[in-house]
Amino acid sequence: MRRFAPALTGLVCALGAWASPAAAYEIDPLTRQPLDNALVIRVRPQNEPVAIPTANASLPADPMTPSSAVPQMSAIQREEVAFAGSYAPGTIVVSTAERRLYYVLGDGKALRYGVGVGRPGFTWGGVQTITMKREWPDWRPPAEMLRRRPDLPRFMKGGIENPLGARAMYLGNSIYRIHGSNEPETIGTAVSSGCIRMTNDDVADLYTRAKVGAKVIVQR
Repeated sequence: MRRFAPALTGLVCALGAWASPAAAYEIDPLTRQPLDNALVIRVRPQNEPVAIPTANASLPADPMTPSSAVPQMSAIQREEVAFAGSYAPGTIVVSTAERRLYYVLGDGKALRYGVGVGRPGFTWGGVQTITMKREWPDWRPPAEMLRRRPDLPRFMKGGIENPLGARAMYLGNSIYRIHGSNEPETIGTAVSSGCIRMTNDDVADLYTRAKVGAKVIVQR
């Protein structure tokens, strides 16, 4: 997600802001490893090999997928962890400070995923619910984004090249969503305009677990 037209940098959740990549590196708060903090978005050329998840049987192949594609992997692997809190099973808790998403399992446990979150100026907190779920969602840049970037396409069909990735879960009546990505290397960074970005493999896994109506708590 780095170039489109002269330069398409930073689809930040399908609503976002656009900026040049940052020069500095940040440190992942959990792994203590450096993370590239570039604000990025990319619409991939048709002939470019891309990374897609193949190990997860719940994620069907996309007709636009090149035959040379390889599994999409994140440096931040999902895992079951201890989780304190009185949240009901099925609740999603997003820690933007940690850049982690927790799916509450109950009995003091949760599944933890790495996520990309809003860049400075685009962070938010609050409680929403999942109101809609879509597989391989289409992308229609909102008016705010088009005013900043009139060169963007007005519509992009869902597929492996689409910056929203393989799955999207829409949050209330807001402009935010939890969605996949065509740039898994951005997971663990602050790059979006407020949406919660995951690898396609992770978002497909969460998609099978999270229900419409599930509570989503975003902590700043």
